[in-house]
Amino acid sequence: MKSISGKDFVKLLEKQGWQLMRVNGSHHIYMKSGYRERISVPVHGHQNLKTGLLKHFMEVAGIDESEL
Repeated sequence: MKSISGKDFVKLLEKQGWQLMRVNGSHHIYMKSGYRERISVPVHGHQNLKTGLLKHFMEVAGIDESEL
């Protein structure tokens, strides 16, 4: 699986229609109408997200690996 940073994943979420609700420290919290879940993405500069966390975010957001 391709590894991407929190900054890049946030851009991908916004393209998918997710909206930034608030920022709590280094965590950007996103929500989307029609979804009950929230996604709290840690944005630490250009540091890559860990693989398990990235897979979980992709599953919640309905993003396919080919879209990375």
